[in-house]
Amino acid sequence: FFFRRVGGRRALSSRLSLGSARGAEQADSRRRVCRRHCRELRRGREPRGEGVRERRSRAAAPRRRAGSRMSDAKYFQTTKRGEIHELKEELHTNDKQKQKEAVKKVIAAMTVGKDVSMLFPDVCSCMQTPNLELKKLVYLYLINYAKSQPDLAIMAVNTFVKDASDPNPLIRALAVRTMGCIRVEQITEYLANPLSKALKDEDPYVRKTAAICVCKLHDINPEMVKDQGFLDALVEMISDSNPTVMSNAIACINEISESSGGPGLFELSRGAKTKMLAAINECAEWGQVAILDALAMYPTNDPKEAEGIIERVTPRLQHANAAVVLSAVKVVLHFMDLIESEETLKALTKKLSPPMVTLLSAEPEIQYVALR
Repeated sequence: FFFRRVGGRRALSSRLSLGSARGAEQADSRRRVCRRHCRELRRGREPRGEGVRERRSRAAAPRRRAGSRMSDAKYFQTTKRGEIHELKEELHTNDKQKQKEAVKKVIAAMTVGKDVSMLFPDVCSCMQTPNLELKKLVYLYLINYAKSQPDLAIMAVNTFVKDASDPNPLIRALAVRTMGCIRVEQITEYLANPLSKALKDEDPYVRKTAAICVCKLHDINPEMVKDQGFLDALVEMISDSNPTVMSNAIACINEISESSGGPGLFELSRGAKTKMLAAINECAEWGQVAILDALAMYPTNDPKEAEGIIERVTPRLQHANAAVVLSAVKVVLHFMDLIESEETLKALTKKLSPPMVTLLSAEPEIQYVALR
């Protein structure tokens, strides 16, 4: 036993000493390589040898990733004189890539507060292009300067109307959305026909954008919205098969009702209520908020129906978004007044307590709304 213990310890110590010796040799070799590289750098030479290529490849990877993010930063760093003249020439070039670069420079100058309104006709000349990115940039410029240049903004009406009938649904939606964002009465007059087509478009993204455009148009010209029947079209969209379209239509109706200050634009029917409850699980979180706010105004005196609505809404109390939770609480509290069973009321009160306590540990703004 004594010889086994002593022999084992001696073997272990010899292995440890051998490992430490190897580690010391590797450390010395790395130090020698680093000293050699430092000497070559001081002499102005390129470092060579093992380890350099590997370190370069590892260091180049984050630079490549950062380069893609920082590629557009160059447009905000130009302070050249005579830049407006150069931009005019580039905007009228036949090279689409140079044209797009010029529009990006114009948008960058507009973003930092420079006045580039004198380029309005030159930028408008780039509208008729199939390039979606370039079209978005031009439309962004138009939205910003249409108020200051209303007479020149009418030049873009024909292109808007043409794009509203484009085969690409993204371009159709972009044209309708831009016309709704330009708060110029001369342009809103031409918006009626494209908007009525967009509200019945086959693509749900176009229909959703058209519903939001109706809400924006109501702020500019509410009489036109009523005369053209856009409010009736919004009410019909509550029964849309797409939950995103339905939720946006409901959100627009709620906002128009609040801004007009009168009674609700529609009375929620039982069929529409059933469709909304079915679509609430398929909507995004802000679409759920719009649907829950509309359900809180549903008129009913039936305790069983109220209990059924509460049962479908209570899973929203566990949602991560505080707005969804508060809207669900509002619906539950609204229909709890119709329930007569004491046991059901106690059970609902127990379900409401944990989410409300959770909200009181959130940000101060959410705490304020929850306490109210």
